Amino acid sequence: MAVPARTCGASRPGPARTARPWPGCGPQPGPGTRRPTSGPPRPLWLLLPPLLLLPLLAAPSASAYSFPQQHTMQHWARRLEQEVDGVMRIFGGVQQLREIYKDNRNLFEVQENEPQKLVEKVAGDIESLLDRKVQALKRLADAAENFQKAHRWQDNIKEEDIVYYDAKADAELDDPESEDVERGSKANTLRLDFIEDPNFKNKVNYSYAAVQIPTDIYKGSTVILNELNWTEALENVFMENRRQDPTLLWQVFGSATGVTRYYPATPWRAPKKIDLYDVRRRPWYIQGASSPKDMVIIVDVSGSVSGLTLKLMKTSVCEMLDTLSDDDYVNVASFNEKAQPVSCFTHLVQANVRNKKVFKEAVQGMVAKGTTGYKAGFEYAFDQLQNSNITRANCNKMIMMFTDGGEDRVQDVFEKYNWPNRTVRVFTFSVGQHNYDVTPLQWMACANKGYYFEIPSIGAIRINTQEYLDVLGRPMVLAGKEAKQVQWTNVYEDALGLGLVVTGTLPVFNLTQDGPGEKKNQLILGVMGIDVALNDIKRLTPNYTLGANGYVFAIDLNGYVLLHPNLKPQTTNFREPVTLDFLDAELEDENKEEIRRSMIDGNKGHKQIRTLVKSLDERYIDEVTRNYTWVPIRSTNYSLGLVLPPYSTFYLQANLSDQILQVKYFEFLLPSSFESEGHVFIAPREYCKDLNASDNNTEFLKNFIELMEKVTPDSKQCNNFLLHNLILDTGITQQLVERVWRDQDLNTYSLLAVFAATDGGITRVFPNKAAEDWTENPEPFNASFYRRSLDNHGYVFKPPHQDALLRPLELENDTVGILVSTAVELSLGRRTLRPAVVGVKLDLEAWAEKFKVLASNRTHQDQPQKCGPNSHCEMDCEVNNEDLLCVLIDDGGFLVLSNQNHQWDQVGRFFSEVDANLMLALYNNSFYTRKESYDYQAACAPQPPGNLGAAPRGVFVPTVADFLNLAWWTSAAAWSLFQQLLYGLIYHSWFQADPAEAEGNPETRESSCVMKQTQYYFGSVNASYNAIIDCGNCSRLFHAQRLTNTNLLFVVAEKPLCSQCEAGRLLQKETHCPADGPEQCELVQRPRYRRGPHICFDYNATEDTSDCGRGASFPPSLGVLVSLQLLLLLGLPPRPQPQVLVHASRRL
Repeated sequence: MAVPARTCGASRPGPARTARPWPGCGPQPGPGTRRPTSGPPRPLWLLLPPLLLLPLLAAPSASAYSFPQQHTMQHWARRLEQEVDGVMRIFGGVQQLREIYKDNRNLFEVQENEPQKLVEKVAGDIESLLDRKVQALKRLADAAENFQKAHRWQDNIKEEDIVYYDAKADAELDDPESEDVERGSKANTLRLDFIEDPNFKNKVNYSYAAVQIPTDIYKGSTVILNELNWTEALENVFMENRRQDPTLLWQVFGSATGVTRYYPATPWRAPKKIDLYDVRRRPWYIQGASSPKDMVIIVDVSGSVSGLTLKLMKTSVCEMLDTLSDDDYVNVASFNEKAQPVSCFTHLVQANVRNKKVFKEAVQGMVAKGTTGYKAGFEYAFDQLQNSNITRANCNKMIMMFTDGGEDRVQDVFEKYNWPNRTVRVFTFSVGQHNYDVTPLQWMACANKGYYFEIPSIGAIRINTQEYLDVLGRPMVLAGKEAKQVQWTNVYEDALGLGLVVTGTLPVFNLTQDGPGEKKNQLILGVMGIDVALNDIKRLTPNYTLGANGYVFAIDLNGYVLLHPNLKPQTTNFREPVTLDFLDAELEDENKEEIRRSMIDGNKGHKQIRTLVKSLDERYIDEVTRNYTWVPIRSTNYSLGLVLPPYSTFYLQANLSDQILQVKYFEFLLPSSFESEGHVFIAPREYCKDLNASDNNTEFLKNFIELMEKVTPDSKQCNNFLLHNLILDTGITQQLVERVWRDQDLNTYSLLAVFAATDGGITRVFPNKAAEDWTENPEPFNASFYRRSLDNHGYVFKPPHQDALLRPLELENDTVGILVSTAVELSLGRRTLRPAVVGVKLDLEAWAEKFKVLASNRTHQDQPQKCGPNSHCEMDCEVNNEDLLCVLIDDGGFLVLSNQNHQWDQVGRFFSEVDANLMLALYNNSFYTRKESYDYQAACAPQPPGNLGAAPRGVFVPTVADFLNLAWWTSAAAWSLFQQLLYGLIYHSWFQADPAEAEGNPETRESSCVMKQTQYYFGSVNASYNAIIDCGNCSRLFHAQRLTNTNLLFVVAEKPLCSQCEAGRLLQKETHCPADGPEQCELVQRPRYRRGPHICFDYNATEDTSDCGRGASFPPSLGVLVSLQLLLLLGLPPRPQPQVLVHASRRL
């Protein structure tokens, strides 16, 4: 609120302070008037001896003082500006470093980054890398189809006939409770020796491939044994591929039967509990096995659905959702007499991780009641699929219905919506054990090109919710070569420890025929995949020529980043892809939306924009200029972009051909020179192949020196560009010590250290002892002060992070420093660049005292001003610190300096935590602007379970009334519960396994979550400004003014007289979003632009739909089933063989 116009001399309304004249007598600004700052005078600090800056006398009573006038505070601001500038000119050495670079002009060349040429070269290199993998994929897929076609099916094949390396054998042998150990079925399993391979980050054996079979599939079934038999021949192709391309990583064949054969062999990374890995649920397999899908899942929640059956349905829906990828669209609804969506989504939405999580949580709230109304469910589903006003996959369309049974076939609905073209496939799932006639469910599926499945118990869920992919693969198989196109996946976590990868996929088709003249087989055999580590792609991008704030990024058709410096997932779930949108990796704006759309469309482009960027430590926001250049990566779904600040158009390339000079400069890296030349930190870069990395910079420097004593900077095993630039910058920064720092007395000016950091990777801190307290990153490109200094003109203050602050009692013995840095801009002809950053480290306590003096009414000859009892004087920050609050706040809203001694330990904190009332006023008066964003890569501690005493998950718990009801005991629900309890005794870990532990890294203790981040940055106000915080009797005056050529705001305010005026507290701390970020229900109404794959295979006129899952239904016989369960308890657990029914046609 602006200061209202008042009559000069009138007393200010307020609490019982002695009446004083209204501040600023004379011409006063009206409401909202802002007065620009005048130019700075000569530096006061250069005129004052250090001792005169200490407070000499106690402050007199404030009764005779008034709030300082605006021109007085502007005068203080100019003194502060002059003081900072004077110190930086003397000690920063900006001008001297420019001269040093020019004096050594013969030792380096200025090279230009040409964005278009750079991005096209990198795109071409990535294309060549991926093309080599594509050729290997095609050889594998062709070989697999030929091997399977030549294979003769064996009905009587036995386990002992097949010899292979079982990747899980070692873990199972170590487990005395393993069923396979008890059966002694490891005679056919090879025992291999392994060697450590850094490329795989694992122990491998190049002479064999490994086999992984899901836990819920019986290894001894006929289908699995035949699969193992014919896929053995792939091992020779694996090895030949590696011979042709030694850079190949995992080569994998994922079979539709669930068998995975991968090369080279390595033991499976067994989790702590049960291993639920199934290749058919991996992101790369799902993408390669079928075209994109529009799916509507409808769930019967009528009263006939018993407690256990409803539990099975909920779990089935969640498992079904896990078979969908980001190329798919989905909605979930429940129905009885009416149909309604289970979540807030009213139409098909993208099946991304966050949307699927909303569905999974909503499904758990379904309640069974009412009567079954298939018509309502199917009409709702068809209406969803016919909605053309939304973004969707526009390829395979399907309805998945989960029910316990019913009589109605709803033929009229199919006639109205789906016949005669049958463009929508219908899959029906009979869930639970019951007496209902399933013929209508079978008919629905068979009449609509779908499939009928039965899910009698929890053990059948995973297999029967993924078998529908075989049906969707039929048009692809029938399309033949046209469908044999390599697709590249989203980024995801490799299950064998490679880290983040992308995978090239190629479907493998069954080429056999049942006999001469018979129809072509329409089964997909599986998917072939080859991994490419993101690190291998990153190596093709320029690392250090783009400067600290330049980078390369790549996105896919969904807008998800493949490469980006901000792609840093804190925790990964290998079941899900890593999906970070480009607009979430950066701060979103209209220009970036336009760039993203153009890249997804496969266009080339260039655009210079003004945009906001977040600092590396995520505490600050800077408004910067960036040049974006982008091109498509041919033969892939990716597009590559290059981002360059204008000052990174040029860079230095050292040319140290003089070996004597090399040796001279190298000597300044030796620790023996640190005492006289200052401590040197070197960036931990890959200077040479044989250089041992270390997180300890002292140890890394030692390793570097030892290696340099054996090789020269021109060695072929070293990166000559990095080494020459490092050694050149070592010499240049040493000359700065010699010319500027060595002869200066830092203590006179209350400096703890001076420093310089360079693009070449050198950070020199002077004096040597100051390195003990140096906490900045030794890699300048990863240091927040370095990157911010390049993006900001003038002096950038960086207070210590609040977590690093010491308590007030400890401040006397330990010094706390404030960094002040600025970029060195070098002009060579018409070429401008910023190759270095220099700065000083201020002693907090000494500069806090100095701050009081500079913001006081004394001159260089005066003692602190005294005011007689009968006169009126202006308050200042030194004498009146009991009544006047004076602070310096940086552009992020963090406290830098204060005239209040008790606030020194709060330096570095967000100012709202120090004075919430005043910070809110600064924000409301546009001194600060707020930016909110979401971190989708955060990791959060697991939530403690709320039902520690509950029954095993997924098991229906009957009520007391159920137990007393005779009818309940004769129902299928009672028997189904009994069966589940028996299964629980045998497969106890199945019910207790935590999904994160069952399928993820056993060491994972955190889960991914979304964190809301709030940053503040300077707003539109760039002048001197008076205002009042209106709180009635507790009102406060304040004055705020930006300090020229710095990132500081100078604020003078009355200290609050009472605490009755409560204001909202601005929050800056990162907070957890329980709803996973911005409201998903709102976001799906504004879907971001994306494109699906270019081709779609959802129809083929020759498709044979007669195989549609015709099963048999029978009422459960209590005697027979109890006998079977007793056999299970005696140690003969059942072996699931879902392929016997579903894959009956695989017998060839």
